[in-house]
Amino acid sequence: MVPSCSPHPVQLYMVVVPIARKLLFSKGKAALSLGPSPQLPNPILSSPLSPQPELGLGGCLGLAIERERHGRYSGELRRLLNSLDYKQDEYTKSMILHSITRCVYLLEAEASACTAEDIVLVGSMLDDKDSSVKIQALNTLKAFSGIRKFKLKIQEHSIKVLELISTIWDSELHIASLRLLNNLPLPDFAHPQLRRVQAIRLLSSLAQKNDLLYDILNCKVHSNFLNLFQATQPGSLLFEVLVFAERLSEGRNTPHYRAVKWHYNEESLHEALFGDESHLADRLLALVIHPDEEVQIQACKVIVSLQCSKDVGLRPSSCPSQSFLH
Repeated sequence: MVPSCSPHPVQLYMVVVPIARKLLFSKGKAALSLGPSPQLPNPILSSPLSPQPELGLGGCLGLAIERERHGRYSGELRRLLNSLDYKQDEYTKSMILHSITRCVYLLEAEASACTAEDIVLVGSMLDDKDSSVKIQALNTLKAFSGIRKFKLKIQEHSIKVLELISTIWDSELHIASLRLLNNLPLPDFAHPQLRRVQAIRLLSSLAQKNDLLYDILNCKVHSNFLNLFQATQPGSLLFEVLVFAERLSEGRNTPHYRAVKWHYNEESLHEALFGDESHLADRLLALVIHPDEEVQIQACKVIVSLQCSKDVGLRPSSCPSQSFLH
């Protein structure tokens, strides 16, 4: 089935889901393993006070699971959450978050007894400067998202997760983010325009991945998709849509992409933007005189990129520079 896409914020956002699946399944395995994890030993259980070197099923976690089966809390998950501190070094925070994630999956009763404050604590780790901490925090939120009472609280971090994908170039972080987003609906409190902008930013980021470019270009879109390029749209949305179009155009101009003869659905995003029957050029010309200068400049960039694509002998690096647009 060809993924669907339209100007509606929710439908546009959902284009990400099938693309996310391609990213996830290409890894061949989940980011989280229930077996021992030597690269991320438990810093709490490997302390001098504990004889167990790691949180393995045969160690302390195994004992905690056995206690839960008999209706008794081990307190292991609570100890881990209490030990998590933003002031710790990145490696320690990553290890603790990794262990919390495993406990959430395996100690259902203890995980359900956690509070909204615990979600806030884990969510605060998304602001850490280290990508590995962000990734582990995303995995932990994903684990908690399986518990219904935490769904709404975790949804509050959706916009932050989208911003991480849009601003940080890290494939593992993108995968962890998409795993979480795929498990959450769009937050109701988010402004529709913001949801559109963030969805397009996410797609723009994914469009820069060579192995996803064709999947995005071949997405099925509604006949009114180019309405996103109308001058009546908010300036911030227009700018992001134009950036998206430019990145798609640049991607299809690369020698690597040109080396393959691609076939597109008649109702695909490619045909809407770059097909023989596309009216994108008319929309771009109207945006050259848009009141917002950023929109003007970005529209010119897309026009230049489209002109370059008409000459198969020209590489993107040979196209006119930005100074030409000023």
